[in-house]
Amino acid sequence: MFRSYARWLCALAIVGLIAAGCSAAPGGSTTTAATKVRLQLQWVPQAQFAGEIAAKAEGFYQAEGLDVTFVDGGPNVANITVGCAKDGPEFTLGWVPKALVAVEANGGADCDLVSIAQIFQRSGTRSVSWTTSNITKPEDFRGKKVGVWDFGNEYEVTAGAKKAGLTVGTDYTRVIQAFDMSALLKKEIDVAEAMTYNEYAQVLEAKNPATGKLYQPSDLNVIDWNGVGTAMLQDAVFARKAWLSQTGSEDVAVRFLRATFRGWMFCRDNPDKCVEHVLAAGTTLGKGHQAWQMNEVNPLIWPSPDGIGITSQAAWDQTIKIALDFGVLKAAPATGAFRNDLAQKALQNITGDTKGASFVKGTVQVTEGGN
Repeated sequence: MFRSYARWLCALAIVGLIAAGCSAAPGGSTTTAATKVRLQLQWVPQAQFAGEIAAKAEGFYQAEGLDVTFVDGGPNVANITVGCAKDGPEFTLGWVPKALVAVEANGGADCDLVSIAQIFQRSGTRSVSWTTSNITKPEDFRGKKVGVWDFGNEYEVTAGAKKAGLTVGTDYTRVIQAFDMSALLKKEIDVAEAMTYNEYAQVLEAKNPATGKLYQPSDLNVIDWNGVGTAMLQDAVFARKAWLSQTGSEDVAVRFLRATFRGWMFCRDNPDKCVEHVLAAGTTLGKGHQAWQMNEVNPLIWPSPDGIGITSQAAWDQTIKIALDFGVLKAAPATGAFRNDLAQKALQNITGDTKGASFVKGTVQVTEGGN
């Protein structure tokens, strides 16, 4: 089936309709050469990127004539900065406000990223504290040490504090925390920034020295920034406008998105298999932690009311409003900062449930140390 599909792509390429990486072979037949593209991850390989990892492991990228190389992120990698580079990767995974800030800071000249698919439909950011601290809402930050991450990951938290009428440095102390929960576990800070699929689990995977047993959700207070109203769009696929304007690039983008969407659909329906793919990709965290992460990432994507990858105008507008109201952005981004046409084209040729309307979150057993 793949060979027939590849011949069809080549036939179109020959008549100039698309660029499919085809070349003439002896005897007048055609062969396909996979198009090489790079994907800049936002972090190191983990279940946050299970859909992309599965798309490669299950051959979905290959079926689209793509040879995809993952470029790792991490605590010392500014993924958006890498994605902005003129010789940078064709695709970058990142949070929308971080990309918009980078584009604004460079006037759109040295950073022309545009969002071409919105993977996460909901924010996974939380602020976590011990119940003994009595921090249940951002107003309770007053007089506290509030942990946040740097590199633009802190916007939802700082916007929430500002919405509550608090000023950093005057009403609360902002502490740049490591990308883990060690400062909270040591009680060096009162509240820590965490993702539902990562750092929150790190606390639950740790032993309470007072009981000798793992910490429980009842030991913690959690502020959900979706409920506060300062949640912003997170994991999206970005590409450079200059690259997209090149002949054949939009077709490559559609094929990349189609395979990526299929990867996330596969992980929705086969989470255990996707955990195995993530582990095989060389993640630094254990199987138990990746199982938790997979279980928490899926509900950030599903359901996708308009189809996976489609950016909701309402969610985009909320992200921009928060960014403007709380000083993340100086001005609204130019028209075209996001586009849905490529994702819509990718969705047209996918067989299966692209919306996940009946999705139900599963349950996962917490394991000590995430092992």
